[in-house]
Amino acid sequence: MPYVLLAFGALSLLLAVNAHVPRRSALLLVPSFFAGWLTIEMAPHLLVLEIAGLGLLAAGGGLDAWPGWAGLLLGLGGAAGTVATIIAARRTVVTLRDSGVPFDLDPEDAPRYPRSHLVVPPLCLIPRRGVKVQRNIVFREEGRLRLKLDVYRSAADAPGGGLRPGLMQVHGGAWIIGDKREQGLPLLNHMAVQGWVGFNVNYRLSPRATWPDHLLDLKHFIAWYREHAEEYGADPDFLCVTGGSAGGHLAAMVALTAGVPEFQPGFEDVDTGVRGAVPFYGVYDLVEPGPWPVPMGATPFMQKMVLKKSFRDEREAFAKASPVTYLNEDAPPFFVIHGSRDSLIPAGEARRFVEKLRDVSKAPVLYAEMKGGQHAFDVFPSYRTARVVEAVERYLTGLHRQYREGVRGAVPDEVADSLERR
Repeated sequence: MPYVLLAFGALSLLLAVNAHVPRRSALLLVPSFFAGWLTIEMAPHLLVLEIAGLGLLAAGGGLDAWPGWAGLLLGLGGAAGTVATIIAARRTVVTLRDSGVPFDLDPEDAPRYPRSHLVVPPLCLIPRRGVKVQRNIVFREEGRLRLKLDVYRSAADAPGGGLRPGLMQVHGGAWIIGDKREQGLPLLNHMAVQGWVGFNVNYRLSPRATWPDHLLDLKHFIAWYREHAEEYGADPDFLCVTGGSAGGHLAAMVALTAGVPEFQPGFEDVDTGVRGAVPFYGVYDLVEPGPWPVPMGATPFMQKMVLKKSFRDEREAFAKASPVTYLNEDAPPFFVIHGSRDSLIPAGEARRFVEKLRDVSKAPVLYAEMKGGQHAFDVFPSYRTARVVEAVERYLTGLHRQYREGVRGAVPDEVADSLERR
């Protein structure tokens, strides 16, 4: 038993260290990410397990020899690291880089994310009270291809019988895995409670699909939305887009390529523009290395699995798959979100994209870097996720209010007011 306690304590300390200093080597990148992701976003639950485990092992004879005492000390050190992670999350304040002021996420009158979901994370898989979900609606059907989506909306009718704003959610998964049932659920549920209609959209995945199949499918969704939005109580003229990781890349592409003919063959005349974009921890430039050791597009994965082209010989194809290529003055408002401890996509990737977009776009470009946040931090309804979800709702609701008032190109008052309160 002493050696079991030693192993348990060592594992606890290792998880804490990895959460604060993730490994980035090729061999340890993926396991380090998953361990850090779970440790950071499930820290309160991990702390309970650590304390319970140490107590049970100690009571069961773990302290009968020196290895057990060593394990107890290591475990207490790991628990202390987990406590530090919890404190950092509880102090979550989204800082708008280059604005010089913090974004207060805790106004007294803001709709709050339910605390029950923070205690029991799987509850996010169940529609929140007052939300109804329609699943597996086919939005594109060609031959054997059947692409589906889920709709999240309020069970109550819109005030005055009017139409509600629409939100398109694009899942991540490195363009090769992922599904509408797995991602964006905390945000979509919260948005539905606040009167939005959310569409969690599937698209074809690599390696069976080859870029730009993924983007074409999302454009087909927008064309479908223009025709069918009112059937679900949504305004066909108002749609925003969000997504994380590969979904963040695709959300940015959707927002920046409205009307680009090669991405909507056969329906070139359809308006595929969106009113706002909120990409989470995305990839925005496949050509220039920036914070990467080599350009993202030059990796064997992107060349063999996604684009199926040689980066050296067909560099232009990778440029056409990069959101940064399509920066323009008429881009919709962006709210870019990234975690400072993202071990899969460095935060520098988001910073350089925001800087370039701000130089070109007439619309506001906000950037929130979550201190201590890992990649995919919003999949779990953690305390950090709750604060960000609340902020995104206020931001997008502000954009919708401006749309109703005929205003464009300003930071929503909901955001400006929160900045002034600080």
